[in-house]
This record gives sequence, C-alpha cells and structure tokens, in this order.
Amino acid sequence: MKTVQDYIRTIVDFPHEGIMFRDVTTLFADPRGFRMAIDQMLHPYAGIDIDKVVGLEARGFILGGAIAHQLSVGFVPVRKKGKLPGTTISQEYKLEYGEAIVEIHDDAIQAGEKILVVDDLLATGGTAEAGIKLIERLGGEIVSCAFIIDLPELGGRARLEAMGMDVHALCAFEGL
Repeated sequence: MKTVQDYIRTIVDFPHEGIMFRDVTTLFADPRGFRMAIDQMLHPYAGIDIDKVVGLEARGFILGGAIAHQLSVGFVPVRKKGKLPGTTISQEYKLEYGEAIVEIHDDAIQAGEKILVVDDLLATGGTAEAGIKLIERLGGEIVSCAFIIDLPELGGRARLEAMGMDVHALCAFEGL
C-alpha cells in the first residue's frame, strides 16, 4: 500500500545545485494521494477547537483550503509581500537561499481565535516562524503547525518547537 511519501517526487539540483527538491505536485495530482495527505493532516486535530486555517504561500494554500473545507472553518493566506490587496502587516524572514517578506491582512484574524498553520514543507522553519509571528501579532493562538514533509537536518521542527509550537509532519526526508 502506498504512503504519502511514495507520491512525492524528488528533483535533483533544483533550484540550485546540491538541493534535492521534494515536489508535492505529484501528490496533489493523484486523487488518492491528495485525499490521503489531507485526511492524515486532519487526523491529529479531530475534536480540537480550530477557528481558522492559515496557509503559507504557495502550496500551503492548496492544503490549507482543503483542510479548512473539511473542518468547516475559514481560510487565511499568508502571502509574499505585495500580493494582498487590503491593509496588511508584514514580517521579514530568512530563506534557505535569501531573504523574503510575508504579509497577512490586518483584519484576517481576531484576538483569541485558534489557528492551525499549514504548509507543504518544513525546512529551516523561517517561513513558518514569520507566519506564526504575524498570527500572534493579530492575537491569534496557534493550535499547531501541520506539514506534509519535514527535512530534519535543516532544523525547522526544532526551531518551531523552541517557540512552543506543536508540530506535525506526515513524512521526513534525509538530506537537503
């Protein structure tokens, strides 16, 4: 029987030499694989009070929308700078290969709302940490962070757990 990890393809030397890119588009394209991933991502939160799902740009939108639908809660995107039309707050962070800024609408989360943060991959944890900081600035309470893939050698899980976050990932890949 196939696992979620079996649906993920690896592309060597993308976007830079020495990087093993874990491509979830093959997982998303397969109806069984996609359903399996969403169901498994939802499982730890059965019976947990969640008000909104926050998806991190960009593959977190695909996962977050499906998870929010299954939970019957709202979905909030955290986007790259300049992509949201309304009034936003922003957060700078470091990527594996540079720096970036993400934003969230300043009225997307109300104080005290319980938030599930979703993305496809946890590498260094920089994007997730930036998203968490935005949510917390708006008064949201992070219930957990859910990912398909963890890259343990890059330290993202440890980084988020050091911030007091609960972290779930469906599978892990060794190396970069």
